[in-house]
Amino acid sequence: MTATLITLGAGLALLIAGGELLVRGASALARRLRIPPLVIGLTVVAFGTSAPELAVSVRSALRQQADLALGNVVGSNVFNVLLILGLSALLKPLVVERSMVRREVPIMIGVSLVPLGLGLDGRLGRPEGWLLVAGLVGYTLLQIRSVRRDPPRPSEESPPDPDGTRPLWSLLLVGSGLGLLVLGAEWAIDAAVALARALEVSELLIGLTLVAAGTSLPEVATSIIAALRDERDLAVGNVVGSNIFNILAVLGITTVMAPGGIAVSPSALRFDIPVMLAVAVACLPIFFTGYRIDRWEGGVFLGYYAAYVAVLFLAASGSPGLRTVTLALGGFLVPLTVLTLAVLTWRSWRGSAT
Repeated sequence: MTATLITLGAGLALLIAGGELLVRGASALARRLRIPPLVIGLTVVAFGTSAPELAVSVRSALRQQADLALGNVVGSNVFNVLLILGLSALLKPLVVERSMVRREVPIMIGVSLVPLGLGLDGRLGRPEGWLLVAGLVGYTLLQIRSVRRDPPRPSEESPPDPDGTRPLWSLLLVGSGLGLLVLGAEWAIDAAVALARALEVSELLIGLTLVAAGTSLPEVATSIIAALRDERDLAVGNVVGSNIFNILAVLGITTVMAPGGIAVSPSALRFDIPVMLAVAVACLPIFFTGYRIDRWEGGVFLGYYAAYVAVLFLAASGSPGLRTVTLALGGFLVPLTVLTLAVLTWRSWRGSAT
């Protein structure tokens, strides 16, 4: 068990280091193109910090470990919103760009619906995978078009590259990052599968929790640092962009590369994917109320993530406490949160109308 945990930790460390190098190289190249920070957050940084998820999911699918591949994507999306945004908002209330509420969040909600709809037959095949990849291409073209239509003002432009970030050096960082990602994915998957067998739990549970949290650590560092540096649009954009990328690119590419596609378990269809969709939908009213995420809303996100993980482990262990937690969530906490957000949204709408 100790050796397995060490291997898992080493694999996740390589994934984080690889993602960091990839982000630095890709961001330097993007700054040379004078792309504004919000767009960098929604595309380059978000895509780069999601590279560990891509490496793990593709490798898992090639090994016929569909539950681990799917659980990594779904768990990472839930982790990104509830824990990363929640923790970032607790440190500093996050300001949300109006354009993100109008466009990116609805896109995130829309793409979160796709796995549920396409997976109802119990499998995501290559045609569905190509559909997701096509959605990624369309989303990227949409970002490029928005930059061309509304060029950044001088104050919004990214700072020029320092002397050390020449194109060849940036490409070297990208290549090194990709190499570390491949090796880290190999180690992390081997350890995760061994851990699931040792604990006698499903690979889906390990993918939804330990692997998802580990591969999302680059997003944790990026969003928290951005929030502390008052680059709050980058903090939010990183999470929203990562969630879009996880579904369109990670799940899409994984499905295309996996022999026979990816099987979608009944438990994922009943609980995990609907939770991912509900989390995406919850962003809309929270972001809309004053176009910010306040500290109390961050606390709500963190509380829901703790409850989500508790439900997963209680269900896996067959604990009688599962019924108590489920009743507390469904009978009190969720309705109270919905009512509070409805009131705040109505007040925000009334204030903007007057």
